[in-house]
Amino acid sequence: MRILFPLPDRDFDVTEVAVPHRLLSDAGHEVVFATERGDHPPEADPLLLTGVLFGQLGADAEPKEFYRRMVGEAAYRRPLRWADVEPEDHDGLLLPGGHAPGMRQYLGSAVLREKVARFWATGRPVGAICHGVLVLARTPDPATGRSILADRRTTCLPKYMERSAYYLTAWRRGRYYRTYPAYVQDEVTACLDDPAQFQRGPVQLTRRGTATDDRPAFVVQDGSYLSARWPGDAYLFARRFNDMLR
Repeated sequence: MRILFPLPDRDFDVTEVAVPHRLLSDAGHEVVFATERGDHPPEADPLLLTGVLFGQLGADAEPKEFYRRMVGEAAYRRPLRWADVEPEDHDGLLLPGGHAPGMRQYLGSAVLREKVARFWATGRPVGAICHGVLVLARTPDPATGRSILADRRTTCLPKYMERSAYYLTAWRRGRYYRTYPAYVQDEVTACLDDPAQFQRGPVQLTRRGTATDDRPAFVVQDGSYLSARWPGDAYLFARRFNDMLR
């Protein structure tokens, strides 16, 4: 199947893109990348490749290797332009996250929201992880004017994770972990019909799911919609999304 990965020009999360790309590609699917202008390959948040503080808090070794392989692929080097995307030509939509300033280009795009609304209307699988859930929260349903997430159960980056990362690194990185003044969880919850539809998942700050261990990971599936919290959920998220495509 053909899976669309929209991305900003820079600053997306290494793990949240490279792990789903690798697992879905290995399962035989075609991954199609798209950026705002489509004129050059996007770039991941460099601090997640080198480490946010003293070489720590970045991507793990395997996702970094997946990223190195991904950036050499033709589809990655020649992305589509958001405005040229025909949502109906794709079988799945995956919305990765990231928190550095370059993500605002993607999280705030009206062009991308129009494409996402059209894809959502097809009923085909949609996955969003971490800040990627904000794209859906901000996308209005043309029929109702409410967010397309209004009646769905979802997770996203929990407030305790976002706050903890900010407090830990603000002395060195400033507002690097605060993409917007509002916390992601607060904005997502505000778009729901009932705040109880938001599912935080177990408290976790350090342990991440891996290729062989999903115990620290958490995802929420509601019909054709799948959501996850952070890079630590990426492997489970990719596997569950692959199951939905079947």
